[in-house]
Amino acid sequence: MVEPGWQRIGPDPAILAWAKAAQAAARTALATSPEPWRCGGTWFVGVDALPNGPDGAIGGTAFPWHALPLLPEPLHPAQLSVIRPGYPQPAPDESPAAFAYRRDRDAAHLDGLLPIGPEKRRMVKEPHAWILGLPLTDTPASPLTVWEGSHAILRTALLKVLSSHPAETWGDIDITDAYQQARRDIFATCRRITLPARPGEATLLHRLTLHGVAPWKPGDSAPPEGRMIAYLRPQLARVQPWLTDP
Repeated sequence: MVEPGWQRIGPDPAILAWAKAAQAAARTALATSPEPWRCGGTWFVGVDALPNGPDGAIGGTAFPWHALPLLPEPLHPAQLSVIRPGYPQPAPDESPAAFAYRRDRDAAHLDGLLPIGPEKRRMVKEPHAWILGLPLTDTPASPLTVWEGSHAILRTALLKVLSSHPAETWGDIDITDAYQQARRDIFATCRRITLPARPGEATLLHRLTLHGVAPWKPGDSAPPEGRMIAYLRPQLARVQPWLTDP
């Protein structure tokens, strides 16, 4: 992974072929899924919504491993993240502070942390090997956003908390305070960039990179189905390599 914590790949014909097959499957998923849209009807989260196989193939089209700087490994069904015009909108299940954070800070987050217990304390429950985004529609609207170099800050902050505990317990340690302070440090010191991408391209993120989704801007446009991106995040068996491996 390059130093900023992200890498753009392509365009490549094999990535484009996969994106076209996934787009057809995505339209079916959107038409048939019972999952409610969030953020006032402007965001379809779509976890595990795409029917790709463990080899990544979808609709008879092979996953473009040879076009990516990644080793083949078993994959989960891809997330289908879809954004519609007006994102984000307030929602009853989101506090005013949470909505303001989504609107003003792109809901910037570190994947793999889950809110645990009634106080929703953050713990590393889903450590990922990497994060790969594959655009399915051609639009610059509501792009992925990243904070360059944030992976190094988050690694240092979380290791400071976890290294005093046995590695096998890291997934059960409350890292909320360290995580929130690291985010504040990142906002103050790291450059926020937007990463719009087109079908045929891919965006690879270091697993510790802070990232989010930019609001839909006036004048943005997209195909009728909206801005669609497929995301893959293979899960690691343990937390320690998530935090200590390069």
